[in-house]
Amino acid sequence: MRPVDLVTLVALGALWGASFLFIRVAAPVLGPFALSEVRTLLAAVTLLLVALATGARPAFRARWRSFLALGAINSALPFALIAAATVHLPASLASILNATTPLVAALVAASWGGEPITPRKAAGLALGLAGVVGLLGWSPIAVTPAVLGAVVMAVLGAACYAVGGLYAARAFRGIPTLTLAIGQQVGAALVLLPMVAADLPVGRPSARVVLATLGLALPSTALAYLLYFRLIARVGGTRTVSVTYLVPGFGVLWGALFLDESVGPSTLLALATILVGIGLVTGVHLPARGVRATARGA
Repeated sequence: MRPVDLVTLVALGALWGASFLFIRVAAPVLGPFALSEVRTLLAAVTLLLVALATGARPAFRARWRSFLALGAINSALPFALIAAATVHLPASLASILNATTPLVAALVAASWGGEPITPRKAAGLALGLAGVVGLLGWSPIAVTPAVLGAVVMAVLGAACYAVGGLYAARAFRGIPTLTLAIGQQVGAALVLLPMVAADLPVGRPSARVVLATLGLALPSTALAYLLYFRLIARVGGTRTVSVTYLVPGFGVLWGALFLDESVGPSTLLALATILVGIGLVTGVHLPARGVRATARGA
């Protein structure tokens, strides 16, 4: 990997790690649906402007149903689920739970993609599950029904990313990456619209919430997806998936620095256990298949 690609990979991890910080600030005020709608809409508009500036002409009409499905699975549902979870969970904890995406992807690939669960993968899945259980058990947060529900939503969000990554790899081969990024965000914005109408935010957001929302939509979504798809095109999905190891680390770092979240040895041990599990599941010799890299930010 060339230095410019390594810098891009680290930047992507930092941006997706920061998304949990932004969600933690904005979601309790705007609600998960309104925040996710603004996020996808602003990201879609920004990416469309990039397409116009570069002379690209994305074509959506022929496959609008597929883009709508991709937007629902790979953006709308996980964005809303993780935003709802972060109302009750610290940003650092949510980012670690989101790192389980490759673990869920292995189960999805086994049942849908025909990729068997080898002993190494089984050991990785067991370690990942142990890390999640340990993370919850060792956390200083009181384990209430709301917290348990939030953990379930965070893991379901990771599952959506896993399914979305496999769907994108199979249904959008040969589609330009910018078209794919725009179509996904436009589809997500359309799916989220009726949900926002049923749960409108109450009150006027503060400047802090507005800035967090802009940070989430522009650098952590629009720019991050451009970097993500650029990396896949330059270095392949296998190397790009290594961003999985960076996102929770940055999520923990930003939460501790800017939200004064407590990060103790038990949290770091749980994170290390999950990352070792991911390493066993993903390995280092997996074939790169289009946009199959399943690492995601919130």
